[in-house]
Amino acid sequence: MADFDLDRRSLFTLGGAALSGAALPGTVRAAVSAPAPLWGKGIEGQRKADLGNGTFRNPVLAGDYPDPSVLKDGDDYYLTHSSFDAAPGLLIWHSRDLVNWVPVGPALAHPAAIGFAVDLVKHGGRYFIYIPFIPATWSTKVKDAPQIWAIHADNIAGPWSEPVDLGIRGFIDPGHVVGEDGKRYLFLSGIERVQLADDGLSVTGPVTHAYDGWKYPDDWITEAYALEGPKLLRRGEWFYIITAVGGTSGPPTGHMVTAARSRSVNGPWENCPHNPIIRTQDPGEAWWSRGHATAVEGPGGQWYFVYHGYENGYRTLGRQTLLEPFVWTADGWPRALGGDLSWALPMPGGKSGGPHGMARSDAFASSSLGTRWTAYGVSPDEAASIAMGGGRLVLPGKGGGPADGAVLTQQVGDRAYEITVSVGVEGAAEAGLLLFYNRRLFLGMGIDGAGMKSYRGGQPMYWREPAPPARQMHLRIVNQDQIVTFFYSTDGANWTRHAVRSEVSGYNANTADDLASLRPALFAAGKGQAVFRDFRYRAL
Repeated sequence: MADFDLDRRSLFTLGGAALSGAALPGTVRAAVSAPAPLWGKGIEGQRKADLGNGTFRNPVLAGDYPDPSVLKDGDDYYLTHSSFDAAPGLLIWHSRDLVNWVPVGPALAHPAAIGFAVDLVKHGGRYFIYIPFIPATWSTKVKDAPQIWAIHADNIAGPWSEPVDLGIRGFIDPGHVVGEDGKRYLFLSGIERVQLADDGLSVTGPVTHAYDGWKYPDDWITEAYALEGPKLLRRGEWFYIITAVGGTSGPPTGHMVTAARSRSVNGPWENCPHNPIIRTQDPGEAWWSRGHATAVEGPGGQWYFVYHGYENGYRTLGRQTLLEPFVWTADGWPRALGGDLSWALPMPGGKSGGPHGMARSDAFASSSLGTRWTAYGVSPDEAASIAMGGGRLVLPGKGGGPADGAVLTQQVGDRAYEITVSVGVEGAAEAGLLLFYNRRLFLGMGIDGAGMKSYRGGQPMYWREPAPPARQMHLRIVNQDQIVTFFYSTDGANWTRHAVRSEVSGYNANTADDLASLRPALFAAGKGQAVFRDFRYRAL
């Protein structure tokens, strides 16, 4: 860490002008050399990165917003991230400073399958998102190998096209670039490359090998080599390729960011002499498994990496979006300046302020599918059958419980929070409130009119909670730093604590072998339907 401290003092820049540590203004010197205060408070008490004093502390998007792809469009920045099983998916975010983000809306109304690790670009006045899809049980279009598709729009807010199949099979993680010949290319996992047609919606030739990657020492503790996530930019006479290696979860020291450059998209590629440019060096650091970066020029000419990482001790929150400043060295290489990101850093452009995030509470006055809520693991047609409006959410039941029922989820980025909802069941339905990781791992409560079912570890508990039989009940879950307590009430005023508490730090990717997060969810099962009202969220 001593070498990093020297680099931070000598290379940290504001507005593109290099400042030595001695020349830094007092407030900035404190921001890069002292532990950060607590996070700022946003809507419903949610934590936010902007501290209101000209500094910020990561994450900039708290919660499971992995594989971020960020686009600079004039003075505006747009970001999207992996949405996996979500329908609608690919929520677009907008910012003017790379720290404060507000949702624009979902770009992917009808996913072809499970989508992730996309690239958001603008070319010729049109917006494109290149999407890898992998097979899903509900998909009628993607049945075998991963495929690369695209959607496009004339306005970032949409309407976006239906997905277009580019005919690329067996690859993920597309990265778009325009070559020195003016032609468009996608770089892919591996690292392979394919030329696109001028309209960006088909290929003109075969996939060919492009780059072997930078190899780290064999005794480094990583998950797997996994050369992936190519993101490209052109600066001056050089093309730069930013890649990820080391595996996206597994050991905290695995995932990392590397760089290479070439004067041509055809190579040869020269590896950065100080690779990896970002890596968790020690499990004691604030952020683990940092990788999958995009480089972007921020306000005032300062450059940043936008990437994801796990919060130390809180893998349950998933891979959160992080922002780290970097400088271009005299010999033309990126050098990261944020250390382990445990410090407050100067706000891009130097100013705090601006709206951030969105309310998690929902009175169900109108539909918030695709922004606040997403349907989990269902076809777009099934998602379209969910009715929100008039103060209620009507969720048709299916299956026998949360493992195969209808599930709506939303993200959460706080270490401690409380969620409450009113639920009613109609017909032979069961419905309730969950913390949901995937269909194999969840916990929560459900009612069916005859009693209460309690779930933990992705299955019914042996304990039978003596809740009164009711077809209408208020349910509450409190997650206090990964200690989870259930409550229930028949009138919304007098609450009974469930007899069983749970510790949920193990509900994470390394346990479930699935890149997701533990998040609030509503479910409906059986032959009937559930009616939810007044979902409330409060950060603690």
